[in-house]
Amino acid sequence: MTPSDAAGASDMRINPSILAADFVNMQAELARIASADFVHVDVMDNHFVPNLTFGPQMVERIQATSPVPLDVHLMIEDPERWAPGYAELGAASVTFHLEASTEPVSLARRLRSIGARAGVAIKPDTPVESLFEVLNEFDQILIMTVEPGFGGQSFRHDTVPKISALSAEARRRGSSVWLQVDGGVSASTLEHAARAGADTFVAGSAVFGADDPDEAIATLRALAHRHSHAHR
Repeated sequence: MTPSDAAGASDMRINPSILAADFVNMQAELARIASADFVHVDVMDNHFVPNLTFGPQMVERIQATSPVPLDVHLMIEDPERWAPGYAELGAASVTFHLEASTEPVSLARRLRSIGARAGVAIKPDTPVESLFEVLNEFDQILIMTVEPGFGGQSFRHDTVPKISALSAEARRRGSSVWLQVDGGVSASTLEHAARAGADTFVAGSAVFGADDPDEAIATLRALAHRHSHAHR
């Protein structure tokens, strides 16, 4: 599978976040989520967000050992400089933050030209309307349902109307953009996002904290289908 062919096995995608994994046993942890659609890899630079994770070397190692494609989320400054490198490593999807980007459309086009899906993320308090005119430039829009930077935060229900607004605009424009949510996603919160139109769900402790991560993935995917927006 090439990055540009990685479309996920389902129209409701579950992407476990390795922030909740055991970093010391990463290869074994990745093997536990072989039924996922993607693995969500958070890259933080301690500048754009007040936390530091890892960079290209670790992502390259994850890419080499993961049984599923990589969904890389860059919470970093200057994505124009750094994002293309993650696409060149073979990540199937690379998402950068609108708040950190100076030329988001140009960057998205560059990521696509390398062979990755191009995603753009927005923080909980960033208006969604600025993305309406450029929806078709992106393969994925990530609506953060917590303030980015740390795992384990509670789902912010005030972000749900933003998901609904983007979903409605995507339908109006005939866009096939994926709508991803990240932050506090669990069996109890996923349904709210799915009803609003989200179709791609980042879950950390809800998957890696389960006794059987594959069973947790199947449960979340079934919930997403059950509550999915009627028009998506």
